[in-house]
Amino acid sequence: MSVHASLLERHRKVMPDWIAMYYEQPIALARGEGRHVWDAEGTRYLDFFGGILTTSTAHALPEVVSAVQQQAERIMHSSTLYLIEPMIELAEEVAAASAIPDAKVFFTTSGTEANELALMLATTARQSSQVLAMRNSYHGRSFGAVAITGNRAWRPSQLSPLNVGWVEGGYPYRSPYGTLPPEEYSAACARDLERLLESFTAGQVAALIAEPIQGVGGFACPPDGFYGELKHVLDHEGVLLIADEVQTGWGRTGEHFWGWQAHGVMPDIVTFAKGVGNGLSIGGVIARAELMDCVPCGSISTFGGNPLSAAGSLANLRYIQAHDLQRNCAGRGTELLERLRAAQPGLPLLGDVRGKGLMIGLELVVPGSEAEGLAGTPDATAAAAVLEGCRERGLLVGKGGLGGNVLRIAPPMTLTTEEAAEGADVLLQVIGHVQQQLHGIAAPDAAFDGAPSAHASRA
Repeated sequence: MSVHASLLERHRKVMPDWIAMYYEQPIALARGEGRHVWDAEGTRYLDFFGGILTTSTAHALPEVVSAVQQQAERIMHSSTLYLIEPMIELAEEVAAASAIPDAKVFFTTSGTEANELALMLATTARQSSQVLAMRNSYHGRSFGAVAITGNRAWRPSQLSPLNVGWVEGGYPYRSPYGTLPPEEYSAACARDLERLLESFTAGQVAALIAEPIQGVGGFACPPDGFYGELKHVLDHEGVLLIADEVQTGWGRTGEHFWGWQAHGVMPDIVTFAKGVGNGLSIGGVIARAELMDCVPCGSISTFGGNPLSAAGSLANLRYIQAHDLQRNCAGRGTELLERLRAAQPGLPLLGDVRGKGLMIGLELVVPGSEAEGLAGTPDATAAAAVLEGCRERGLLVGKGGLGGNVLRIAPPMTLTTEEAAEGADVLLQVIGHVQQQLHGIAAPDAAFDGAPSAHASRA
């Protein structure tokens, strides 16, 4: 029995059946370096997903490794019942990077927990359990976070601690307003929000929580300025705006440090996690002091902002800023998007190529199923086949979307031009192969111009 087969057998005996895993034969990642990882059987891969956008800079980044080692030699844990210097220092730098006036920060262990705290702050401040969330959204796996997740594939229960209204507009490719020009699209969705507030809600609404780019929803990108239009409506009613930056923060979108900055708006509350720790377990909430301090009782966190995670995250944040990884995301993202979009005419399987920086979604649809004003039929079978084919050729990508038909591309932010070209060529070769295999449509040779394909290798 292979190493992976043995691990899978043991996994199934002691882990829940509902833990989702990639690949028909799941693999274990045993080590990483830079933008590459090796599985438990020694096969090397170019990593284009970073553990769900969490390995944000690089695997085994020396600066982070050193910071964690040094902190571990001093003390690993104390809880927030005591002053934690690395946590305070990290909070100072996160608050400064947020641009939120008079900002305070609370650290958690995950994005899910961060979104729970954001909901508690908003509902406490507004004295209301009514919350707005975006269709096609994802905010975590806890009871409250599931309640505001607008993607049925990730909603195991319809029971909810909140009264939730669903807002249109985060997913233009499949929106009823999707054929409109960007400014008209945003205006139409703002009018839809007005009607929602007039007809659905009863009095005071606490907040709208939104991802600037919908992560699990398939990297769906509304037009720039979209949330600015919605906030005009929210401000009229006193509704708070929560920006879920768990996947978009820290410069990944290239053009801005935070995803919300593309919309000309200042959120009231920001949640974050994943990328700030480069693999360490950390999340958090940023809010104006008046909001953060509205909780009427005492509280603590046992593990949020612990010395180990805080020290490593501080080193990672400083690395991102010192090496201007936001600029690198913009450059490498442009290279990838241009390469993928240039090949799109010969690949009708590619219904939509979208994204910003190193956060790119490829929506696969049944060729020929698109009609005027309507997106193509989701092709989840093709997405699964491309995921497998990329792994076989030494490339790891993600998958998501409402129909399970979107490939998610999010490499570590230190990606090089050569690695971007290598990954794009593997993607296009596999998509072309799957298109011909499933639908009998050959891709033109021009779709495959570029560097030679990568193959899984042992090293």
